[in-house]
Amino acid sequence: MRIARVPALSKPPTSTELPDLPAVKDSVESILGHSFARPGLLREALTHRSATRPGARGSGSNERLEFIGDRVLGLLMAEWLIERFPHEQEGDLGPRLALLVSQPVLAKVSEAIGLGEVLKVSPGEAKAGVRRRATVLADVLEAALGALYLDGGIECARSFVRRAWDSALTAQTEPPKDAKTKLQEWVLARRLSLPHYQMTARSGPPHAPVFEVTVAAGAFTGTGTAGSKRAAEQLAAEALLQDAGLNSVGPQGTGPQGAGLSGAAPQGVGSSDVGSSNGGPTSAPPRSSGA
Repeated sequence: MRIARVPALSKPPTSTELPDLPAVKDSVESILGHSFARPGLLREALTHRSATRPGARGSGSNERLEFIGDRVLGLLMAEWLIERFPHEQEGDLGPRLALLVSQPVLAKVSEAIGLGEVLKVSPGEAKAGVRRRATVLADVLEAALGALYLDGGIECARSFVRRAWDSALTAQTEPPKDAKTKLQEWVLARRLSLPHYQMTARSGPPHAPVFEVTVAAGAFTGTGTAGSKRAAEQLAAEALLQDAGLNSVGPQGTGPQGAGLSGAAPQGVGSSDVGSSNGGPTSAPPRSSGA
């Protein structure tokens, strides 16, 4: 099942016009499958923190809607997995859920339907390419889902999730394992010391930090960069496994293909580095809302 996409805009959007364009609103509503009775919710969902008033501390941005969208997604995905895999227990369902709500998968879904192109951002962030960042793409998708739930209810949200995540769920033939779990199994099988993770750098503004983590195990090391320490640790583990000669680390380390989605990858969601994530070249951690 392939979900529709917001039509490409004829010119680069400005920071002030985007979510107010009638054609954009109509297209997004068509993709979400709902006509908003409170269009302000959709406008808020499509507003990045950088486009709010100075000193507003994020007020008017999509961060509150992202908060509720994250919870709605987790509930609806857990419900779907229980239906889809009636004979699996929590030990298998948990990893499936973690992958489906992970930042790389969210970013790919968001990129596939074009939400980044209709996100309202400041001129400076637009020039910096913020609309292509995996963290931003994942956040706007969750915010749109939160707005959809608040305006249309759980049935509207469920219908959108099952259309948008259909290919990602279908691609899961076996329960996935995250990179840190695979790395631990790898070192234990070789009677090596447990992996040692260390944060080696932190950069970026307070509202969009970037963490660099290095992991060492045996004679190998790996480094990952992401918007949370948990995500960076996953990326570092994937990099180490690749360096050790394990070119495939399972469904969670196969980038866009592992997500069951096609098309160009957003920044930080590439397939050439055993997956992807925010602010860095690799991927597949569970979603994290902070450091």
